[in-house]
Amino acid sequence: MNVLEFTFLVWTGSLIAGFLGALTGLGGGVVLVPLLTIFFKVDLRYAIGASLVSVIATSSGSAAAYVEEGFSNIRLGMFLEIATTLGALLGAFLTAHVPLSVTAVIFGLVLIGSAYSSRRTRQRTEVTEVADPLATKLKLNGTFPDTSGIRHYNVYRVPAGFSVMFGAGALSGLLGIGSGALKVLAMDQAMKVPFKVSTTTSNFMIGVTAAASAGVYLSRGYIDPSLAMPVMLGVLIGSLLGTRVLVRTETRRLRLLFSGVIVLLGIEMLFKGLTGNL
Repeated sequence: MNVLEFTFLVWTGSLIAGFLGALTGLGGGVVLVPLLTIFFKVDLRYAIGASLVSVIATSSGSAAAYVEEGFSNIRLGMFLEIATTLGALLGAFLTAHVPLSVTAVIFGLVLIGSAYSSRRTRQRTEVTEVADPLATKLKLNGTFPDTSGIRHYNVYRVPAGFSVMFGAGALSGLLGIGSGALKVLAMDQAMKVPFKVSTTTSNFMIGVTAAASAGVYLSRGYIDPSLAMPVMLGVLIGSLLGTRVLVRTETRRLRLLFSGVIVLLGIEMLFKGLTGNL
């Protein structure tokens, strides 16, 4: 395989990763890192560095469209970014002290957990429930366009969601992913934010989380421009396509397909981490 063929294949895989990441709010890195390490034999830390660059592109590409459509809760996202950024810095500094095999095992477990969280549904929370005082004080409640018109919603359990976001940021810095699975899980399950708002707000947030740790990877030489460039361009285009699909169509079947793919990738990463075949 020559350089041109390798670049084209990486770009194609990154486009698919960005498309799926934008649809689910999990971030393209959750597919991209195992794709690069398993199929293209890229060193894990260089794959993580390229993934962090792509995560920034994913957020830039999809967040603008979601904000324009009125889905993202900007105030909630900026508040939770405090926790994810602190966690991302911690995770990035831990990379020098955590063996690759351990990182691969952690990644495999995160992938399997992401598959579960992407399939899990929650009953609709009505706005008539008593609002959380802290969320009301911070003005985190909001609205978004639904099929029946503008829908109002409240945010609940703010401290629990904030704590999960810190863990999500640490995983982002350690594994080079947007850790959107935990972000969506925190907002959708813990804070009872509607799924589409959770997904779009997660896409809004992951770029900031990745930027906090990308600088550390850059200083250590783990970001290769020849790898990061096709990855970034592929993910950017894929995420823009994903935003169009999410806004206009039902995503349940796509999320089920995505969860099946990342379960297989998670098992593969667990096997490679446990056997040391990296």
